[in-house]
Amino acid sequence: MTFNEIINSDKPVLVDFSAEWCGPCKMMAPILKDVKKELGDAVTIIKVDVDQSPQAAQAYQVQGVPTLIIFKNRKPLWRQSGVVSKAGLVDVLKKFTI
Repeated sequence: MTFNEIINSDKPVLVDFSAEWCGPCKMMAPILKDVKKELGDAVTIIKVDVDQSPQAAQAYQVQGVPTLIIFKNRKPLWRQSGVVSKAGLVDVLKKFTI
């Protein structure tokens, strides 16, 4: 499945734009795992390495990592750069799953 096919879903897709060398990105990994555990199939979470997929990062003007963007039906609905708490992410995602 391509990136565009994944974000063209009618359920929210949380894209984590990150990089291997990024300390805060490593902090996001367990948080995203917990969010997935809590929300299950209501949301899709994917990780995009900006070094391996610079075109995806460029397309959405990702300047810093981590940058989280929530897509639904290919539209970016929410974005934030930096580490986001599990509770904060769950709250935001729940708004888009109803």
